[in-house]
Amino acid sequence: MSASLPVAAAVQVARRAVPVVLLGALAACTSAPAAPVRQPSRQVAAVDLDTKVSWLLRLEQERVLRVPTPGAAQPAQAGSPQADPIAAVQAFAPAAHADLQELLLDPDPSLRQRAALAIGRVGLPEGVPLLVGRLQDPDEGVREMAAFGLGLLGQRDAVDPLVRLLQDGTASAGMRGRLVEALGLIGDPSAAPAVAAASSGCATRLAPIEPDDVGPKPPEVDACRLALFSLVRLQDRDALRSIALDAGGQPVSRWWPVAYALQRSGTPDAPALLALVSTSGVYTPAFALRALAALKDPRVVPLANAIAAADVDVKLRVAAVRALAPFDAADVGPALLDLVRDPATPPNLALEAVALVGGEGAFDTLLDLFAHAWPAMRAAALRRAAAIDPEGFLVVLSSLGPDPDWSVRAAIPDVLAGLQMPPDRVMAWVDSAADDADVRVRTAALGALARLNAPDATERLFAALAASDYSLRAAAARLVGQRKPDGGLERLIAAYERGDSDATPQARSAALDALARYGTDEARAAIRRALSDREWPVRLQAARLLAGLGEADAEVQRPAPIRQPPAFFESGSLLHPSFSPHAFLETRHGTIEIELNVVEAAVTTQTFIELARAGFFNGLKVHRLVPHFVIQAGDPRGDGSGGPGFSQRDELSPLPYLRGTVGMALSGPDTGGSQFFITLSPQPHLDAGYTVFGHVVAGDDVLDRVGLWDVIERVRIWDGVTLR
Repeated sequence: MSASLPVAAAVQVARRAVPVVLLGALAACTSAPAAPVRQPSRQVAAVDLDTKVSWLLRLEQERVLRVPTPGAAQPAQAGSPQADPIAAVQAFAPAAHADLQELLLDPDPSLRQRAALAIGRVGLPEGVPLLVGRLQDPDEGVREMAAFGLGLLGQRDAVDPLVRLLQDGTASAGMRGRLVEALGLIGDPSAAPAVAAASSGCATRLAPIEPDDVGPKPPEVDACRLALFSLVRLQDRDALRSIALDAGGQPVSRWWPVAYALQRSGTPDAPALLALVSTSGVYTPAFALRALAALKDPRVVPLANAIAAADVDVKLRVAAVRALAPFDAADVGPALLDLVRDPATPPNLALEAVALVGGEGAFDTLLDLFAHAWPAMRAAALRRAAAIDPEGFLVVLSSLGPDPDWSVRAAIPDVLAGLQMPPDRVMAWVDSAADDADVRVRTAALGALARLNAPDATERLFAALAASDYSLRAAAARLVGQRKPDGGLERLIAAYERGDSDATPQARSAALDALARYGTDEARAAIRRALSDREWPVRLQAARLLAGLGEADAEVQRPAPIRQPPAFFESGSLLHPSFSPHAFLETRHGTIEIELNVVEAAVTTQTFIELARAGFFNGLKVHRLVPHFVIQAGDPRGDGSGGPGFSQRDELSPLPYLRGTVGMALSGPDTGGSQFFITLSPQPHLDAGYTVFGHVVAGDDVLDRVGLWDVIERVRIWDGVTLR
């Protein structure tokens, strides 16, 4: 697809209508009657559907189960757009009381289903008994979403009711899948035997499936897939083997979820993995290669070398090169040198090979790459040359001028700090980086100074805690927390307060982490104050840190502050989208077309559209690229620490991460902003942990050509009416 897409073509590809009021896609067939649905209050039952959905969406975003009852006075919420609870109720729900528990009892099963998901997203333990009660709902879809919501809540008191339902034999295949998924998300190892027992027939169901098949599957097969992933999360190798391997120790199927599960669990079943490496396709052999590499099985070396040089899918070749990383350079480096020298080698594959090259002539080849046009290649060549010949690298470095690209200059202090030589041999270069005009380079130099234990490292860290740049302050706070120098505690508290004027909470968050390392009463008191920070993710972080310090009862101040006014949740664009909007990401390699998810990620999608139409993404670079994993962009700073100046709530769902899935990047729960990623292969460990807000529908071939630091030239949105 060309970078310029005609409007007429956009109309043709974006005609798919979305369900009304966001509920139709969640509807499921009704099974035999179970526990009856108690009717909600008469006042709520009389409210129209649009109002109920608007309540649900806002309660979910504010991370509360209900709006405070009128007259129930509460203290003002610091940073909340509605400090007065009475005013909040009047602005939010003038006709009735908005309550997810009430919506969970609505006569409409689609609304009950969506309310169950919302309760899981809110994250309060109070939601457990509410969702356990809906495990017996008359509607199958509600039961399944209640199970998934319990998985999101992650509370161990939900394990027993989930296991009982899994074991009683009455659950449908679809319900079994959600039950085992929920048990995996909760992570209590005691549930593993029940998951394995419920999956005893999976060998027959999985055997016929092709290795790279990622299409929809019957419920019986999907339940097996979710069981494999659940046992990975539960870290029970024996239980996993019982459903992934046959009596002879061979894989029951060549389907990629089997290879993925064996790889992620670290099972030492080399014969099974070797069989999977020889499988056709990309995903299955790639996961098996990675598993064998983790085991450091030498038999993977000739296999990986052969695949890396073969005329096969570049994704598999990249996986083969990466599988060689644990082995001695003398064994793997010379073969990779041919890839690096061959101008026909795909750039992303050559970049991976540069990190491992060795043998005669490798250093000279790397020196030639110091002048490569691609900054990522220059930085990789610097790193590898320093590892091969540190002394020779320093001689060459002394003759080089400053690189024109900040990312290469930022790589140098990190490389120098990793050399096994006296600090005074490299300190001049690190000092130069510490005075660089680009703050991103200065941030990298700060870390190198700490690693080298420079005599004035503490003073420099203290000075950086007061810097104007939030990312530099965040880096300094992390380093102070690691070193815990005298006087650091007071400066960290001051740095947290200094960060209150930042557009992003990154520096405050780093200061809290560092304070927790000190762990003193004064540090705890400072962290407690953050329970009412103006940013919701910081409140959550403070509660987690206090729990780690023994204060399990620490509670964040709710509701979570949100940036949207009440009218946003009542708007037709949110409740009644006419089309699934499409985003067009234009790059020099072509256009990537993404269908956005207005059903499961309504608010995230609206935010992405808002930013795109404001031109926010235009000209930004791909700042992270891990072949066979993800492409990541959307950072105005370009170093992974930037954002739009606000955070948004996660909208987690059962949607899986497959190739081309678009997710919201995070640094912790509810920390999403503008950074997004596109998965390059199935990545089930991301499922239910990151918001899925779209999937690639055209330009799949472009994904494998995009490189690190490529520019997103423009992002346009087609909403069924206009392309802009």
